[in-house]
Amino acid sequence: MPSEEPSSPRHPTVPTVPTVPAAPSRRSVLRAGAAAAAGLGLGPTAAGCGFLSPGPAAHEDGREPIDVKVDGDLVYFNWADFVAPDVFAGFEKEYGVKVIQSNFDSMEGMVAKLNAGNRYDIIFPTAKWAQRLAAGNRLHRIDHSKVGNAESILGSYAYFADPWYDAGSRHTLPFTMYKTGIGWRKDKIGDDLGGSWDDLWNARAKGRVFVLDDRDEVLGLAALKLGLDVSTTEEDDLGRITETLRSLRPHLRGFSSDSYNNLLNGNAAMTQAWSGDMAAMLGQAEDPSVFGFQVAREGAPVNSDCYAIPSNARHPGTAMLFIDYMLRPENVKRNIAYIGYPMPVGGTEDTYAALVEPFPECLVSADDLKDDLYFRNGTAKGEQARDSAWTRVKAG
Repeated sequence: MPSEEPSSPRHPTVPTVPTVPAAPSRRSVLRAGAAAAAGLGLGPTAAGCGFLSPGPAAHEDGREPIDVKVDGDLVYFNWADFVAPDVFAGFEKEYGVKVIQSNFDSMEGMVAKLNAGNRYDIIFPTAKWAQRLAAGNRLHRIDHSKVGNAESILGSYAYFADPWYDAGSRHTLPFTMYKTGIGWRKDKIGDDLGGSWDDLWNARAKGRVFVLDDRDEVLGLAALKLGLDVSTTEEDDLGRITETLRSLRPHLRGFSSDSYNNLLNGNAAMTQAWSGDMAAMLGQAEDPSVFGFQVAREGAPVNSDCYAIPSNARHPGTAMLFIDYMLRPENVKRNIAYIGYPMPVGGTEDTYAALVEPFPECLVSADDLKDDLYFRNGTAKGEQARDSAWTRVKAG
């Protein structure tokens, strides 16, 4: 059983030198390099087909269906501070188990622990990483008929009944969803922006702009600005993207995924930001009216975190009970209020809408979940091309 690891802070402190990237936040760097694919045990065939699952047969590994019952304490692996303490406490009391928590600060970190042989009962990959894990036969199947509250997702958010990253949701159920936009300080920039990714080039914010320290998000904003696919691996497209981002460099103060603190502390006048981090910031701001959040008309990337049970889990039965418990509407509402991210469970939408009333563009609906706005896995060659473009962007 893995030992407890130090938690990353819910919202890490801002670096002393602002041009140095901030410590990873809950939405940390999610680069998708070929090395990570190799680390998952996905050989040339899987990489060559874009890490797509080759079909149902690839997941039939002879494991027995999970017996949904308490079979030990829950060994839990997630972003730090992503479940409300009282929700954890309720699960422990109801089922007479302990939740043994460990945390990661990136998807690469999560996979490295799995590859090292650590055994967790429940993990929370993002969509593209869930696809990789399933393709590598690293996840248990989840029988929806044994998760009574699964219908609260599948009945209200049909998208998740058959998402692109996990056909038939055979190995995952969605945990949270979010989108990417621009956060800004109205006391520095003004009450309104122009509704476009072009706003990052705003002269009033020059030298005080941050973009996320995240390959896909930064390449994606330029791709959307240019009318390109957010996951493009075409060399010509990537050349245009890097040139566009080079023109942004004079405006940048740095690359940082700590939008929360950068805005709160005034380190940033404007920043690329995840909707959930902006919503969480509302509870800490002395005057929320100072801040704004917009979704660009060219498009907003979307993503999902997923519940998943590793194939080597010691206590998969307890993990199934935990998923079902987490999907109870009363627990979803408590968790939404705590983490600032919406959870796609029917009947809980009003809770999130009330939370983000000052930032209505933080709302994520079923209509926002468009396949072409998710970051997808590419071939090994394509991912190397994106890595190379990102290196050029970071180097200036």
